[in-house]
Amino acid sequence: MTVTLADVAARAQVSPATVSRVLNGNYPVAAATRERVLRAVDELDYVLNGPASALAAATSDLVGILVNDIADPFFGIMAGAVQSEIGGPGGRAGGERMAVVCNTGGSPERELTYLTLLQRQRAAAVILTGGAVEDAEHAEAIAGKLRRLTEAGTRVVLCGRPPSPDTDAVALTFDNRGGGQQLTEHLLGLGHRRIGYIAGPEERTTTRHRLEGHRAALAARGIEDDPALTVHGPYDRRSGYDATDELLRRAPDLTAVVAANDTVALGACAALRDKGLRIPDDVSVAGFDDLPFSIDAVPALTTVRLPLHEAGARAGRIAMSKEKPPPGGVATVHGELMVRGSTAGPR
Repeated sequence: MTVTLADVAARAQVSPATVSRVLNGNYPVAAATRERVLRAVDELDYVLNGPASALAAATSDLVGILVNDIADPFFGIMAGAVQSEIGGPGGRAGGERMAVVCNTGGSPERELTYLTLLQRQRAAAVILTGGAVEDAEHAEAIAGKLRRLTEAGTRVVLCGRPPSPDTDAVALTFDNRGGGQQLTEHLLGLGHRRIGYIAGPEERTTTRHRLEGHRAALAARGIEDDPALTVHGPYDRRSGYDATDELLRRAPDLTAVVAANDTVALGACAALRDKGLRIPDDVSVAGFDDLPFSIDAVPALTTVRLPLHEAGARAGRIAMSKEKPPPGGVATVHGELMVRGSTAGPR
């Protein structure tokens, strides 16, 4: 049975006129109402009828880039690199295409909303950056949305994100486990045994994979993982500061801190300095990603360098058919340990 605009309106508990306004984007609609309508569109798998369906099968010159936090250099670097690659032959305006950066704020619902809007705009390509939310229902919804996008002719690339099974999306996935293991192996090699770990949000794949690498390094040395030495929080400086205070309260004898990313590591460094502790003389600190400010920290930050610009540029080229997808549609992007002044042997 064909789903009608009236069916969508009934599901969203709005008028058919409101549904039309949301889908056409030609009239301001409250954000909560818009999201409710788009959710109903997804749930009912509503598609445009008649001549509009034929139009929807074509693609525009729009490229969508989804990021968790545009203010975070991790995402900004990748988004900028993607944009540098999306011009070229094939566009309707001198080969150029319009990039739209969609800032989800880490919200799973917002991520789905943007994908729905990009589908309605017949985007030529969609690039999703960063880790995924570990929720079975959300993963299924994302996979369904990606299938519908690719079936309509949109090229989808996941950059720094695990593959999405049963979809045609290309995945350039970061080796977060390997990088996390390298980092902790470095500290263990220096002689550290009491290592605090500041993890990211528990629901993120990036968080789990980096933590698994840390724990694998401990297990390889026969060191039991102490749950009290792991604290979760957002990927921001405040989280690093607060988590370090908590770790010092739980384990005053810790000699090193591994942070979920470089921004968190800066917060950890600030907390240690405020406690009168020296880096690395009293406590070593390590981060992850090698963001531009990492080498300018005092002392310079030991971290794992992810080739964010290179990965983003490659994602852009694949999305624009300038480069062939990797075999099987999946490639692993490895990190590189950057040893700097923030780590040393324990006293």
